[in-house]
Amino acid sequence: MDYPDNGHVERGGPTAIRTVTLPDGVQVQIRKLSVGPMDNNAYLLVEGEEALLIDAADDAERLLEEIGRADEPGPAAGVHVVTIMTTHGHRDHWQALNEVAAATEAEVVFHAADADMIGRHAYRHVGDGDVLTFGRASVRLIHNPGHTPGSTSVLLGEQHLFTGDTLFPGGPGNTFGDADAFARIMDSLEAKLFGPLGDDVHVYPGHGDDTTLGAERPSLPEWRERGW
Repeated sequence: MDYPDNGHVERGGPTAIRTVTLPDGVQVQIRKLSVGPMDNNAYLLVEGEEALLIDAADDAERLLEEIGRADEPGPAAGVHVVTIMTTHGHRDHWQALNEVAAATEAEVVFHAADADMIGRHAYRHVGDGDVLTFGRASVRLIHNPGHTPGSTSVLLGEQHLFTGDTLFPGGPGNTFGDADAFARIMDSLEAKLFGPLGDDVHVYPGHGDDTTLGAERPSLPEWRERGW
């Protein structure tokens, strides 16, 4: 289906699809689907015949169908997933990782700080500022500790930010009553996302609907004050 303005997708429902043009003119297709009992968002980014999968969260069969639907015309037909990026170590974001990685032979990457939380070894660990490429496109990784020590966001071009459970419409991800973790996530949001990035940046979270940095920016003081 065409990508809705709010990015809303139903669990088990149609995949939302949009095509974006990066500053260098390269076009990337973003395919968003909701999987598993916690309505996790998985994102397949496609350029040419290669793709990056962000969070093999659940329902491996559905993810593999999305990756390999060779009978469907268009840029997602028979794509090769070169990398699976896991945004953080909570189990609901990687339950299909082993099966999808085995089927696609993709490189599995995530931040080393969450390595003990994830049920497999990484092909390599990634950190702040690292770049992942697929086809002619690339993404830059932004380490945002707080929700977990290794939580990492993924920036495509200048306007498309995949935040895992670091940022949602209405606030930061859960820090489970840990005041230090809450301070870390807020400091990271302000210094690495809201500080350098513009209001028109589209935010694709790990659960639920999308938002923009502009829609959330006025609430930063309120989030600080409330403490969650």
